[in-house]
Amino acid sequence: MTTTTSADGIYVIAAHPHWRDSRVNRRLLAAARSVPGVEVNDLYGSYPDFAIDVQAEQARLARASLVVLMHPIQWYSAPALQKLWFDDVLSYGWAYGRGGAALQGKDCWLVATTGGPERSYHPQSYNRYFFDAFLPPYEQTATLCGMRFLPPLVFHGARSAGEDEVEAHVGVFVQRLQSYPVWPEMDELETCIACPVPQTDRPAENDDFARPASPGEEAA
Repeated sequence: MTTTTSADGIYVIAAHPHWRDSRVNRRLLAAARSVPGVEVNDLYGSYPDFAIDVQAEQARLARASLVVLMHPIQWYSAPALQKLWFDDVLSYGWAYGRGGAALQGKDCWLVATTGGPERSYHPQSYNRYFFDAFLPPYEQTATLCGMRFLPPLVFHGARSAGEDEVEAHVGVFVQRLQSYPVWPEMDELETCIACPVPQTDRPAENDDFARPASPGEEAA
């Protein structure tokens, strides 16, 4: 189910494959929907068949200044439908590459939860790396699209956290949505980095460089 407001500003993309089993994301979703001026989309509710309406999603992105990616971390990455959303919506020539400047200058904010506690993201624990080690794909996706990647809001130990911890985290999330873009750290963040894609890396179909992919090559 998608909730739309008339505001121009924040688009929250919520992706949780099992909302009934969620302790934290379900409350974050409800909180986001309660904030005036925030457009919220539950991807699994909107696209249960995984058939994403690309034009609708691009229109929502175009009118937003802040794009919020809200989901649990699953296998050190985004849930399947969120990943498909990246693949389908952030297309070459629209989000990045030659002529792809639709998202230039916008902000991207990851709001994520993990089942394991923060101490599990450590070289001496079972996740083997600090959590920051899993963020580069998100940051580079934003950067390639000309977006500024804001410091993520991460809630660790969602399965075992106490009620007071969950409530406090939801409160911080709401406060951030309500106060954007007046965040204390904004002045310290760099502007968007330009990552132009050379035309030779993505030739048009009618260019001399273009040819059908050979067996075993990555499909365009």
